[in-house]
Amino acid sequence: MTDRYVLDLQEVDERRVVVVGGKGAHLGGLSRIEGVRVPDGFCVTTDAFRRAMAEVPSLDDRLDELSRLDPEDREAIRTLSARMRRTIEEVAVPGDVTAAVTRALGRFGEQGAYAVRSSATAEDLPTASFAGQQDTYLNVLGPTAVLQHISRCWASMFTERAVVYRQRNGIDHRTVDMAVVVQRMVFPDASGILFTADPVTGNRKVATVDAGFGLGEALVSGLVNPDVFTVRGGEVVARTIAAKERAVHALPAGGTREVAVDVRQRERPALTDEQAVRLVGLGRRIEARFGCPQDIEWCLVDDGFRIVQSRPITTLFPLPVLADGDSENHVYVSVGHQQMMTDAMKPLGYSMWQLTAMVPMLEAGGRLFVDVTRRLASPASRDGLLDVLGKGDPLVRDALETVLGQGGFVPSIPDAAPDGPPPTGAPAPIETDPAVVTELIERSRTSIAALERDIRAKEGPALFAFLLEAFEEHKRVLGDPLSMQAIMAGMDATWWLNDKLWQWLGEKNAADTLTLSAPDNITSEMGLALLDVADVIRPLPEVLAFLRDAEHLDDATFLDELAKTAGGGEARAAIEAYLDRYGMRCVGEIDITRPRWRERPTTLVPVILDNVRNFGPGAAERRFEQGRRKALQKEQDVLSRLRTLPDGDRKADETRRMIDRVRTFIGYREYPKYGIVSRYLVYKQALLAEAERLVRENVLTEKEDAFYLTFQEFHEAVRSNRVDEQLIQRRKEAFRSYRALTPPRVLTSDGEALSGAYRRDDVPAGALTGLPVSAGTVEGRARVVLDMEEADLEAGDILVTVFTDPSWSPLFVGIAGLVTEVGGLMTHGAVIAREYGLPAVVGVDRATRLIRDGQRIRVHGTDGYVELLT
Repeated sequence: MTDRYVLDLQEVDERRVVVVGGKGAHLGGLSRIEGVRVPDGFCVTTDAFRRAMAEVPSLDDRLDELSRLDPEDREAIRTLSARMRRTIEEVAVPGDVTAAVTRALGRFGEQGAYAVRSSATAEDLPTASFAGQQDTYLNVLGPTAVLQHISRCWASMFTERAVVYRQRNGIDHRTVDMAVVVQRMVFPDASGILFTADPVTGNRKVATVDAGFGLGEALVSGLVNPDVFTVRGGEVVARTIAAKERAVHALPAGGTREVAVDVRQRERPALTDEQAVRLVGLGRRIEARFGCPQDIEWCLVDDGFRIVQSRPITTLFPLPVLADGDSENHVYVSVGHQQMMTDAMKPLGYSMWQLTAMVPMLEAGGRLFVDVTRRLASPASRDGLLDVLGKGDPLVRDALETVLGQGGFVPSIPDAAPDGPPPTGAPAPIETDPAVVTELIERSRTSIAALERDIRAKEGPALFAFLLEAFEEHKRVLGDPLSMQAIMAGMDATWWLNDKLWQWLGEKNAADTLTLSAPDNITSEMGLALLDVADVIRPLPEVLAFLRDAEHLDDATFLDELAKTAGGGEARAAIEAYLDRYGMRCVGEIDITRPRWRERPTTLVPVILDNVRNFGPGAAERRFEQGRRKALQKEQDVLSRLRTLPDGDRKADETRRMIDRVRTFIGYREYPKYGIVSRYLVYKQALLAEAERLVRENVLTEKEDAFYLTFQEFHEAVRSNRVDEQLIQRRKEAFRSYRALTPPRVLTSDGEALSGAYRRDDVPAGALTGLPVSAGTVEGRARVVLDMEEADLEAGDILVTVFTDPSWSPLFVGIAGLVTEVGGLMTHGAVIAREYGLPAVVGVDRATRLIRDGQRIRVHGTDGYVELLT
């Protein structure tokens, strides 16, 4: 049958989401899979919902009011959403909708029992499941009751949990409609949930089945602990049989009730192993139909399975796409954890990084990964890879060792040279000569100046051809052997000093102090330079008043308006000079689509004001000199103590040479990244000019839409003057979902996501374990900051955040310590923390959730843990 307000399940499939909602569309698709049985029924369409909502008084006003509420203001949302639900339920179902539903019930049996289930258009989607957000009613008897419960399903669009879920996921309430699924009721012997991928580890080759007696409500509501079957390779590999004391059954007069399970039956498995394996087989068919792992609700009736719902598992981290025919196992290491930027990247961002990277990278979930399978498989390269990655981040090493411990996942291969440059190959050593660093910096500046000169005349397809050539120069500079030698010289000297001084003097992480105020560190200089900007602004009251009126600051006019205030010209000149040197930086700077400080200068205003408040004039010079003196005193102390040891003169001489070496080269380690983002600003300005042209020619709606195209797709859009708007919309939805995912340090092609663990027993009970990266102990107020622009720090605060890339450096001058969730010994936050003498612990799992903002904590930067004091 075909009706505007009612469609049979057999008439719809997953392409009809806008008509029958996510649940209805999936059920229609399920009914088309051979061997999959779905209870008969029909969908009350979104047309019916809109028809009914047209009768609800003042709905538009209520929606406006709802949209203005903060998702964290639960009380206001609870009150308003309850009022909206009552109003909707009080409005009679329109007569033409009632007639259509009654006709449909007549075909299936008016007096039969039905399940009446909400099906929103933003439900059961690959990017947002909305699981449990709207209502379902079981064992509904008769047309009158069915119509009443359809109305209740419409009203459940505005449950408190559904409203908050939409707001937190950036979904406009007006863009979502509600259909309702009405199905013949199933009275099962057992029911439960099948996950076609392990919901905990993410492994796509492992399925788990949760099972209990009676209706599935008992499991979904948490009333009972289910039996759990783990199935892999067509057999049950693990099972846990629970004592199922309660079950939910249908009542003869309608509705359901909770009942006690017979004592003799409580520990009987709800399924046999054969049934569990058969169910997983059905699940694999369903997964193949929808193209992704599924969360499936099932019922067992007389040894036959009925499928009553299937939705994507939205919490799994996506996998890199393998080449056609590639069935080999793969192990991937996260690039974001090495680059201190684990946020999702837009397609233009990750594709540009891929094109300018020194090794091949694969995208998954808006993040980039490197395939290290061959290097793990080769005994010759395995130990070196684990050693280098382990020194940077022990959690990566632990995760890789976990994979290696899974017998046979990474088979050993003969010691042939793997493809590409080995990451563990140590470059030849160089002399300790500051002129090396000077030469490398000059080479980079010369190359960037040539890029800025040559790109000016390029536009259209010729620009993209030029950029592909520029990317090769980009990689040539990045891979300069002399640059690699200088970086490794600083790192090797750091490791040598820490190892030897611990061995000889029992002193942990001595290099942390010895590298204070090392020369040529462009990132630490950036933080100190903003103190100099504050010195210019501090004595200018009208400028300070202007900057404090943050609500009226607009990036497009900020500098011009600043110049109009008394002293504003001087302040503007100071900020402009800072932006000329550092304006290419921003949070998440490896993603070219992120707004740079040059594009959004107001980002710096809170940090400038903090510097004005927390420091006096000349603070930058004083801090640098204090660090230099402290390093010199440490050097003298270490050398004098070494000379008292057996063979002390030799040890002292070797140590002195290594101190000279580390101070010569360690600062340069930050410069290649500075060169990369300097180039990125040049690339971005040219690409945005092309995007603006496409907007003028009505190819793009707004220039930022180009960020959702890969570099190659952007090139084609410029060449053809055409773009796939639906592709851009899908990419926006995917990006929104990726932002909610936490990327693993290590990922396998089976889907297993591994974050690693610390294997330590020397940490006090209740303390949070991490990696010690900058020595010292500090106690203070924790400030949990997720967005640099919202930082409100005072002297003595301890910064707690997810990660810090170079753009966070200006905050470091005013804090007393650092705790991050991501990082390693040689990642940005660690290097700058040592440069500024800040006790720091990185790699602290869930630090931003376990530490409360304002809580007093003690950071043990030498031993690698954080104590929670209040």
